Parts: sequence; structure tokens; C-alpha cells
Amino acid sequence: MVRIRLKKLGRKHRWFFRIVAADARMPRDGRVLEELGTYDPHIPQEDKKVTLKPDRIRYWLSVGAQPTEKVKVLLDKYMPQEEAKKAAG
Repeated sequence: MVRIRLKKLGRKHRWFFRIVAADARMPRDGRVLEELGTYDPHIPQEDKKVTLKPDRIRYWLSVGAQPTEKVKVLLDKYMPQEEAKKAAG
């Protein structure tokens, strides 16, 4: 099964995450199928914390990929903004 989840990068006390599609059997920071966006919780501007590739995320969801709980919250919150940006320019 494919999961859409966070891959942890960065250094101690300054984590940075990539939103990725990965096989559920792979380790958290292991091999991924595709990178779908980023999440940086340390950026103070709320609208710049997350960048997404909405078309690719929709594709993976359409073929049965399941988002983790945290990714589902991020997608619900930021996906409409990213789609509006893509449609505008």
C-alpha cells in the first residue's frame, strides 16, 4: 500500500519535512516513490509553511494512496490555497 507521509530532514531542533508518496513498508526516511511537497513548521508566515503539488497529490489519492493523520490535516488546510495559486498563475 502507498502512503502519503512526512519524511524528516534537517538538524536537531530545526526539523524540515518533505511530503512524499512511499510504500508503507519502507522506513520513514527511506526510499520514496515521489516527492509531493514540503512542510517547514518553523516558518512564521502561516501561508508559506507548506508547498504542495496538487495535481500529483490528486493522482496518488486517485490510485488509492492513504495520507497519514498529520498529512491529512495539512492537505485539508493548504490544498485549496495551493490549487488557487496554480489556477491563478
